[in-house]
Amino acid sequence: MRRLVVVACLVLVATACSSSSGSSSSSGSSKPSTSEPSKPSEPYPAPPNPMELARTAGLVPETHETLFHHVHAHLDYFIDGNPIIVPPGIGIDITNPAVKKKDNALIGYPAYGSIDPPCDQPCISPLHTHYADGVLHTESPTSKDNTFGEFLTEWNVKLPSDAVVYVNGHKFDGDPKSIDLADHVEIAVVVGKAPSSIPSSYDFG
Repeated sequence: MRRLVVVACLVLVATACSSSSGSSSSSGSSKPSTSEPSKPSEPYPAPPNPMELARTAGLVPETHETLFHHVHAHLDYFIDGNPIIVPPGIGIDITNPAVKKKDNALIGYPAYGSIDPPCDQPCISPLHTHYADGVLHTESPTSKDNTFGEFLTEWNVKLPSDAVVYVNGHKFDGDPKSIDLADHVEIAVVVGKAPSSIPSSYDFG
């Protein structure tokens, strides 16, 4: 009788261990995997010679922001359906100590600007980017709009031959360099595979 009780206890212990082990294994295999959403890439960073490129574009750098003519256009750039970063600091000498920097201003990128007092030498083009949001700022002493070609020169980016350009959601068949960066214009550049939708506007806030 005592031998039967011992055997029964051993069976119960073995069953419990097997059940516990199975439960742990099941819990581990059903744990959901998590991953952070991917951020846009930055294949074209802001060039290190912004004032030289601004002058090459035919623009006249200033020692501070000039807001006589202050308008904003927006640029979306897609490569094989994926958005890329239009970096901050294009057209700005971010090495000048008068140019203020705000760390982690947007998606982990800094912002540059708020130049007061002025720089000791020209440090900002009338066409530039402050944030990594694709907003192209024209802050100029003249009322003339800048052009997309001037911005591409400042960014030191040449559009590929297969690039398709849209303005306010409509395909642009002319020379993209001639597009005026008028207030609230939305430009989308598509290289390779197109995204699921083409932006036609942007919320400038």
